[in-house]
Amino acid sequence: MKFFRTTCGAAVLCLLLGADSGSAQVAVPAVSVTPANSPAVGGRGGPLSDADKAEIAKVADYPVWAPGAGDGNYFIGPTYTPAPELTAKEGVPKGRVESFTLNAADSKFYPNTGLRGALPTRKVTVYIPSQYVPGTPAALMVSADAFGARNNQIPNILDNMIAVHRLPVIIAVMVANGGGDGPGSERGLEYDTVSGKFAEFIESEVLPQVEKNYGVTLTRDPDGRMTLAASSGGVASFTMAWFHPELYHRVLTYSGTYVNQHPDADHPHGAWEYHEHLIAESPAKPLRVWLEVGQNDHGAVNASAAFHNWLIANMRMADAVRAKGCHCQLIYAKGAGHTDHNVIAQTLPEALEYVWKDYKPATK
Repeated sequence: MKFFRTTCGAAVLCLLLGADSGSAQVAVPAVSVTPANSPAVGGRGGPLSDADKAEIAKVADYPVWAPGAGDGNYFIGPTYTPAPELTAKEGVPKGRVESFTLNAADSKFYPNTGLRGALPTRKVTVYIPSQYVPGTPAALMVSADAFGARNNQIPNILDNMIAVHRLPVIIAVMVANGGGDGPGSERGLEYDTVSGKFAEFIESEVLPQVEKNYGVTLTRDPDGRMTLAASSGGVASFTMAWFHPELYHRVLTYSGTYVNQHPDADHPHGAWEYHEHLIAESPAKPLRVWLEVGQNDHGAVNASAAFHNWLIANMRMADAVRAKGCHCQLIYAKGAGHTDHNVIAQTLPEALEYVWKDYKPATK
């Protein structure tokens, strides 16, 4: 196992995904980022049906999103401004950023699978705020695809927001995927599978190493734990909380892949089944969920009958979780594509604040 250490520096506005581009570890898949105002991706089924068009037309009734907005569906865009919290500020206490490497050969969950793109190692980046008191259980944020690790985006945001008490003292654990992308890949297996396995991997093989390596204590209170990421990493984040609500209550996803990427015998429509029937047919779970989807997201011009329309999938996810009594905010981003970096740069700080609303750390 290899250990590394870096220091928090000035933020550089870029896609809030993955580890530093100079790292030898390939921490991020080749996720496409569609620029604002570009056409939606096609090739994911036939054209929209009349019913699909009527469903999407509901976005015309969404009110404009504003900081501090509560539950509900909102729109933003089509122009975007980076949030000031992304930039490191003079005088704000800086947390430390550490990293270590996990070897696939040592994993009981994802050993050397031989799947397309599978890597022998994965990098784990850890942010520990300066306000953390050793021996005190800290709130936890786990990101898939090492979301937010690149150029210290999440560390800068947490530095700025923890300092003014807009967020609790949070330790962020940003975990790279196992390699590849899409069906048949290692990343696809880890993220698009509808099961609790990825959450169990994090709990058994990642978080104990974080506590051991850096002398920190992570809360076991699920209300003090969140998951977040984008695309397939986003659906993985929801899946972690869905299958293990005893571990996670708070979820944040951009362009979540709530579609049929990894069908199996139990879930022939893959993650599409969450909003198709799984959420409605399951007992209520104490989740707080923030979702974003772009106007021009993947499959936005294609029929929902093909189970690959990200726009409709995220709209239905919001309806489904809210119908079970969950707090949920959905952001429809005008002119935006899949995991649009402009949208992320504007909304991530406020999204985090929404997700952590009403959190009260357990007292000893």
